[in-house]
Amino acid sequence: MEPLTIQNNEKNLQFELFLDDERAFLEYRYHEGLIILMHTEVPEKLGGKGVASALAAHAFNYARAHHLKVKVYCPFVLAWLKKHPEQMDLVILTSQQK
Repeated sequence: MEPLTIQNNEKNLQFELFLDDERAFLEYRYHEGLIILMHTEVPEKLGGKGVASALAAHAFNYARAHHLKVKVYCPFVLAWLKKHPEQMDLVILTSQQK
């Protein structure tokens, strides 16, 4: 499989990648100095290739590089964090997650 190249689509507030003529993305927002991870979408054709995990990792690398704390609403990213507790130092929990 070819390496995954993720781009920051700042206009649409999405980290996105294109693979096999398909587009996957992780939607985000900025609010009060935070980056908020809203929703991950991966086409069925790309399922099982690590695309969603790559998007989540990229989002956290971006946050760390830009000195941003992260709030997560995306269910996939919340599940990904359980496997990557080393990223929790960036996370601000919502009242429902505490």
